[in-house]
Amino acid sequence: MANRWKNDLTHESVTPAGAFFNRRQLLGGIGATGALAALPTGSGAQAALTPNSLEDISTYNNYYEFGTGKDDPAKYAHMLTTKPWRITIDGMVDKPGEYDLADILSQMTMEERIYRFRCVEAWSMVIPWNGFELADLLTLVGVKPEATYVAFETVLRPEEMPGTRFPVIEWPYVEGLRLDEAMHPLTLMATGVYGMPLPNQCGAPIRLVVPWKYGFKSIKAITRITLTDTQPPTTWNKANAGEYGFYSNVNPEVDHPRWSQAKERRIGAGLFAGREPTPMFNGYAEEVAGLYEGMDLKANF
Repeated sequence: MANRWKNDLTHESVTPAGAFFNRRQLLGGIGATGALAALPTGSGAQAALTPNSLEDISTYNNYYEFGTGKDDPAKYAHMLTTKPWRITIDGMVDKPGEYDLADILSQMTMEERIYRFRCVEAWSMVIPWNGFELADLLTLVGVKPEATYVAFETVLRPEEMPGTRFPVIEWPYVEGLRLDEAMHPLTLMATGVYGMPLPNQCGAPIRLVVPWKYGFKSIKAITRITLTDTQPPTTWNKANAGEYGFYSNVNPEVDHPRWSQAKERRIGAGLFAGREPTPMFNGYAEEVAGLYEGMDLKANF
């Protein structure tokens, strides 16, 4: 399964970041062929798809467990202990249990994926992730036929995560996907960026990345995965269902009640850069639109 969507990068080619930019400046995102494609010289999309710097990726973050400021995660996330790390996988699976992350990784095919990342706040990045397909992990533990959803939960350690000492949102952070979304080849479990271990402020040691959905769906520091036949609760939907739906697919035609989603601000583009149009499903429509055939995407936002 993994090879169908594997790009042509190696860990060496994405480390260090500076060398990556020099060699890979023409790389685009995953296209209809499932491979990273070079853009034509002079393409207007080239700048938009050049990966952000490691500094951008690791210093501009939403991670309320460490504070509500964009720079709070970089300041405080070092407090989180990420080794050893265990993930409980339970619910409708053949092999429920508590799994050591190192054991999981030893059985996974690791890849590099350059994905667009779109925040619901109307800013964006392009990030070179390292990780494995969630589908491979679910296959490893065995999904029972009656399962239709996958629920995720973030670790909760108030002594290490100072933001959780305040009721900004309900803790622990939880998220969920339909099973077909979770099994899609684009859905990644990320453990690194630029060929290096994932920084704590970016969700170490393991996070979900669903590139066609708003960033808050890509839950960080995962400590539990549960297979279920019931749509699971999700943190932002619980906080304000009128602003944050369960699906949260990137859709420029459906505005947030307090701002437009038609355009986005690219982090790292400079003070005078204009706002870029946001593509449907964050640019992955050819790959994922079929998942929602027949659905009212405005009602099921």
